Amino acid sequence: MAQRSGAPLTRRRTRAYRLTRTAALTLSLVVGGVWWAQDDEGTVPAAAGPHDGGVAVASAGDSRGPAATRSPAPAALPPSPAVSLTVPHLGIEAPVVPLGLDAERRLTTPPVDDAKVVGWYQGGPSPGESGTAVAVGHRDTRTGPAVFAALRTLRPGRTIEARRADGRIAVYTVDKVTTYEKAHFPDQEVYGSTGRPELRVITCGGRFSTQTGYESNLVVFAHLTQVRAFPNHPARRGGRA
Repeated sequence: MAQRSGAPLTRRRTRAYRLTRTAALTLSLVVGGVWWAQDDEGTVPAAAGPHDGGVAVASAGDSRGPAATRSPAPAALPPSPAVSLTVPHLGIEAPVVPLGLDAERRLTTPPVDDAKVVGWYQGGPSPGESGTAVAVGHRDTRTGPAVFAALRTLRPGRTIEARRADGRIAVYTVDKVTTYEKAHFPDQEVYGSTGRPELRVITCGGRFSTQTGYESNLVVFAHLTQVRAFPNHPARRGGRA
């Protein structure tokens, strides 16, 4: 598969290089966000955890003014790991794998050899839990389009469903879909807690360069609007997960 040094860059080689680079670059902004937001002790950014006090995100269909009228938000759920992620409008139904931090406290990536899985940052909130949860996935890999290939077409008002291990489904409604350049990634806006259960779904975005990979990341902002039981899941006893 190796090619001679100085040989012309063919279209096929360009495509292969593009997809290979994606594996390392798809989550570059997530990695950057986690890394840059650390404090002096090197802990995971508080913005990714289940606490209040972050910057509120104003977005389409989500007025936060005093006169705003919204349906009562469901109560935050206790912790329970994510099992799968579904985006009905895009036909996405993917299993979830937990993601952690590497030795340098950078977010790891979903496996490249299984491009149809979604990674969920297990150091942050689980589905429906208070705080800003983070889910990430590849846009494409060396084998072709990946789980979030069509994520850029998602629009405000659509839903994202995260099934939990306890059988409940946290349903989030999309507030906005925004693309940020790597050089100007707004950590606090993306990862900051708004005082309610929210979700960020992140993948590659923008133009692709054979030198630096994707120039941007696409971020879906969503908030919890419904909790329901997964069909045929065993009933919880005593109301416990």
